Amino acid sequence: MVSRKAVFFEDISYNQSMKRKFSEVAMKETNHKWDEAVSRMYPLYSRLDDIRSPFFRDYTRIIHSRGYRRLKHKTQVFYATDNDHICTRIEHVQHVEAVSNIISDFLGLHTELARAIALGHDIGHPPFGHAGEKILSQYLPSNCNHSPFWHEKNGLRFVDHFETLPGPNGLKEGLNLTYAVRDGIVCHCGETNDRFLMPRNEALALDKIQNPGGVYPFTWEGCVVRIADTISYVGRDIEDALSLGILNPNQMKILQAIYNRFSENNTHETLNNTVLIHNLILNLCQSSTPENGLHFSDPYYYLLQELRDFSKQHIYEHPRLKVYKNYAQLMITSIFEYLKEEQYRIVSDIQTWESTNSFPLLSSYFSKWLLTYSNISLPEKEKSFSPQFFVYTIPQDFSLAIVEFISGMTDHFIMKIFEEMTRFE
Repeated sequence: MVSRKAVFFEDISYNQSMKRKFSEVAMKETNHKWDEAVSRMYPLYSRLDDIRSPFFRDYTRIIHSRGYRRLKHKTQVFYATDNDHICTRIEHVQHVEAVSNIISDFLGLHTELARAIALGHDIGHPPFGHAGEKILSQYLPSNCNHSPFWHEKNGLRFVDHFETLPGPNGLKEGLNLTYAVRDGIVCHCGETNDRFLMPRNEALALDKIQNPGGVYPFTWEGCVVRIADTISYVGRDIEDALSLGILNPNQMKILQAIYNRFSENNTHETLNNTVLIHNLILNLCQSSTPENGLHFSDPYYYLLQELRDFSKQHIYEHPRLKVYKNYAQLMITSIFEYLKEEQYRIVSDIQTWESTNSFPLLSSYFSKWLLTYSNISLPEKEKSFSPQFFVYTIPQDFSLAIVEFISGMTDHFIMKIFEEMTRFE
């Protein structure tokens, strides 16, 4: 009889033999893509005593940005919940970072690049999650180059044009992230059904990418984040749905049967987020090679498809979520249509509009947004670091400015704005 101890050491030896098999294709200085990967849109100040890699500089620039902080009050799946144990967008981002770090470290890839992409991958998400994306798509100008609204492209726009940090001279500067991190953000789509995932060779102009999920990332690390996104949300969404009573015990039995049917180890473990994440990560690391790409074995690939189909039917389209989607539609539509109707007054004299407006919270924040990112010329205007401006007198640009303004809001803030618009004192 083989002892449990012997089996344990055999497993350790097997796992060690799989480690670092992607080290030759990691994004490091010997990689032929390195110069492009670490390039920035314009020079970034440097310090002689800085001990960080270019990618860890990106990581810290993202974590100190206001857009990242707002993720703590943005929807993952369940809207504006008062339950402290239900996943928010910032918690999901941290899950993706952890999973990406584990996979990248084991395979020998650049963990700091993977972590930076993971940390910033959802920075463009609007309030109310994917429902918010669909609603905002209705209001994008038809000639907009990122229509319909998709958060990956919006994330690129935010890190390229809207997010700022104070530099050593005290003046605001853009995040100015490396190409590899910006690429990972715009190409991270975790809702695709990639069978095999390998990085592309061309360094494309990222702002020209037109469709979510249509272009593979430029780096292996970006590919890891794309898969880690899926690994991170599938099990957690199920866990949260069970906690909130969206799923019942009978439906959990169906999920358990799905897992038992596809699980390769046939141990009939109880399906939960811990088991699912562990087995998906291990299977991905076992199955993947630089020659054949990142992929799961057939059983685990089809298990993921079944779990996602189940979640779509029983969680994401649940009647309780439909009610809140209607509420989100009402709030976003009310704010957009009001600001659009006020365009003439705003263009004529933004300072008078702000001072005489019935909704001081909304008017003050929208005025600041236009003063920062449009071509309005005022002595006290806060100068934008970015060459990206809205030409506020052009109707299409004005509509886009409203959409981008709303997309940066948290669930809680947009509800506060809506309350201001509907309250009489």
